[in-house]
Amino acid sequence: MMHGYIPPHRFLPYLSWTEINALPDRENTVIVLPVGAIEQHGPHLPCAVDSVISAGVIGKALEKLPADVRAFGMAPITYGKSDEHLHFPGTMTLTGTTLLNVVQEIGESVYRAGFRKLLLPNGHGGQPQVLEMAARELRIRHGDFVIVPFHVSRLPNASGKYVSEQEKKLAMHAGHSETALMMALAPETVHMERAVKNFPPVFPSKLLSQDGRPACAWTARDFGPSGVIGDPFGATPEQGKEILDTLSDSWVQAITDLYRMQWVVRDVASWGHGHQRGHIESGTH
Repeated sequence: MMHGYIPPHRFLPYLSWTEINALPDRENTVIVLPVGAIEQHGPHLPCAVDSVISAGVIGKALEKLPADVRAFGMAPITYGKSDEHLHFPGTMTLTGTTLLNVVQEIGESVYRAGFRKLLLPNGHGGQPQVLEMAARELRIRHGDFVIVPFHVSRLPNASGKYVSEQEKKLAMHAGHSETALMMALAPETVHMERAVKNFPPVFPSKLLSQDGRPACAWTARDFGPSGVIGDPFGATPEQGKEILDTLSDSWVQAITDLYRMQWVVRDVASWGHGHQRGHIESGTH
């Protein structure tokens, strides 16, 4: 069935329209839409890495979520803006405009169904700006809609215990943490006998890049023929399971926070006249 990593009882598309219409507290129920990509991840990992990780981490979090926290997962957006990898076979990329429209139109559908909180955990580093633009546009249209785009791996987790200082500074793609997570989520797709290590050159301006990461626009082939930008060696399934467990714990807390919080509610009818009503607070219902 199509729920994948998301627990069936937390998968919104498995409900009928009448069941969705009858859901209590829809305005605070968190709808979680994982966003990924299909793009090359070197010779040792599948092209589905970003989609697998975003859906897998969120699925684990929804599995752990307390029953009194109302949240549902959606089928993930598996295609993203991956043009920095388009020189490698297997990369399937949308334009930024297409992804922007897809997120906005799904967001409109979520809003139309009566939900007012949308979480966009993003698994691909090449598209956060697009998701932020989509979220801002939806907020402009709907003054009571809270949309949070956030990279799925940026919450606290155990990965820092295992990666080298060079990896922390320069790795961006198909390195240690992604490899370990894939060993935990989809081990049959990982082929370490093909793995290679590769880092980009340190960016020459410390003023523009304090950690040495490229401050200019780049494509993956700029750094060599493998598509890897990091060091996957040393990754283990045990590390992946610990990273997955700690990262999903953080997402349990984040989803709970979003469910319980109240944000600014703008009176759309009077907004054009310069009036605003609302409050900002955090607490339980």
